[in-house]
Amino acid sequence: MDHSAIEQAYAFFHQKERVYRFSTSEAEKDHIEDAISSYVNQMSPELYEALSGGSNAFLREHTTFPEDIRAAIDKLDILRQGRAVG
Repeated sequence: MDHSAIEQAYAFFHQKERVYRFSTSEAEKDHIEDAISSYVNQMSPELYEALSGGSNAFLREHTTFPEDIRAAIDKLDILRQGRAVG
């Protein structure tokens, strides 16, 4: 898996999650969800599979987005360290 893609995704997701977590604007949160969804649509299928565990809804559903983004960051952090995601 491309290490630079992992680093780039980690940085992008981490930054967006911090803004999302502290935002009081639903419009801003929707914009972040859309940006992340667009990002994952362009992401390497191998990296998305590693993050999503095969769920096509991962990072694409409003109701699970807060949990998904935190899980994605945790998994990306593991991948950044060269370990396998389990």
